[in-house]
Amino acid sequence: MVRVTTTPSDLWHHYGRTRAGRDREVPDTFRWIWSQDSGPGPEVLGDLSGRVVGDLGAGAARHAAHLVVHHKPAQVVAVDASPGQYEMAADLFGHLAPRLRIVPSDALSHLKATANTYAVLYSVFGALDFTDPRELLPAAIFALRPGGRLVFSTLAHYLGGTPPQPDVVAAPVPARTPEGEATTMERWVLQEHVWVKVLDEAGFTGITVDMLPSAVRGPRTADTLLVTAARRP
Repeated sequence: MVRVTTTPSDLWHHYGRTRAGRDREVPDTFRWIWSQDSGPGPEVLGDLSGRVVGDLGAGAARHAAHLVVHHKPAQVVAVDASPGQYEMAADLFGHLAPRLRIVPSDALSHLKATANTYAVLYSVFGALDFTDPRELLPAAIFALRPGGRLVFSTLAHYLGGTPPQPDVVAAPVPARTPEGEATTMERWVLQEHVWVKVLDEAGFTGITVDMLPSAVRGPRTADTLLVTAARRP
């Protein structure tokens, strides 16, 4: 029996735990594509030197740790609502503080509390996939400095090939509770023009959407949309 979650639960408790046990190194690479084996890297974010950067839905903070070690930001703030992911991130990369700040919070609440803070916000299949963009994108505008940039990668279609949504609606996707019980959570998988529309309505400008095809095919692979936008100066 699959239970539909209606109350907060750490549905990311199990994610990445196997890798965390065998791979504790700061990654040498940063990839946007779903398969994490090709495509563009952190250069999409622009020059990060001396800038404050936010990772929305950072998970174990591997991408954030890469930026701290291999680039020169003033600080990267890795935000994730999952207690399990926060625990893993702190264990793996807590030694990179204070340039890496690991924050246990949902992205929406964090952004609403950080006006005019970030030069760059990004998400790699993170909070932009699992939060209603009609709420999250205006909050991102609020948290970005004038001229600040938002960059995120998201699924171009559902895993398995089901087409993306033609409107701003979420669909249930499988998940597990900390106890291992099957459940579902909402994921926003939208067509390119829908992302452009909702970004424009939130107040972003300079919007671009690039399709990054997957190099491999299978039931758990997908093409990627790489989306960039900016807060108006």
